[in-house]
Amino acid sequence: MYIPQLNKYSLSFPNPRDANEEGIVAWGGDLNPSRLIRAYQNGIFPWYSNQDPILWWSTNPRLIMELDDFKLSKSLKKSLKKFTYKFDTNFEKVMRCCATTKRAGQEGSWINEELMESFNVLHGMGIAHSVESYQNGELVGGLYGLTIGKVFCGESMFTYKSDASKAAYYMLVKHLKKWGYDFIDCQVPTTHLKSLGAKEISRNEFLKRLYAVHMDKITHTWNVDSKISKQ
Repeated sequence: MYIPQLNKYSLSFPNPRDANEEGIVAWGGDLNPSRLIRAYQNGIFPWYSNQDPILWWSTNPRLIMELDDFKLSKSLKKSLKKFTYKFDTNFEKVMRCCATTKRAGQEGSWINEELMESFNVLHGMGIAHSVESYQNGELVGGLYGLTIGKVFCGESMFTYKSDASKAAYYMLVKHLKKWGYDFIDCQVPTTHLKSLGAKEISRNEFLKRLYAVHMDKITHTWNVDSKISKQ
């Protein structure tokens, strides 16, 4: 199937519903922050290896987390008390930790310097965010992503201590509910996220929900310090 190349002078994308069977919408272009915003507004995200051109995806099915569906296991409930949590205080380090975390069946990382530079700009704009788990003052787990209206688009997570990233994810869900968000876009289906309560929906259903809330305004601060002492 023919895959269109993006015009470097235009921020427009093909219709995500026209993606090929794998979910690839287009290739090429760049990681300009404005292009990234346009992509995520249309349910499209970049994902590629350093040896490949930039590939833009809109997968079918799509994995999402309904904020009321997070599965808080007894073991994780206990682990929550091991950490303290912060939002947006160590964004670049969280990205670098995600980039250097080794993952089964994966060589290298799609989180390269160009992507980190663009996401740091988005972070400065208040669009990209991190959730961080600390133990004895040391960053031991976390995740990052970006917000499009009432949707949080999760990008990657890492952990150096058991349950540190899961605990950060729980804190994310807890605060997104409080702030009035609709759901988390988990992008590609994984066993790990499904075990936490994420579910698969069709691309069409995902796009309908995204377009319904992607321009909604939510006012709050992401600079949150939190410590859980009781559940």
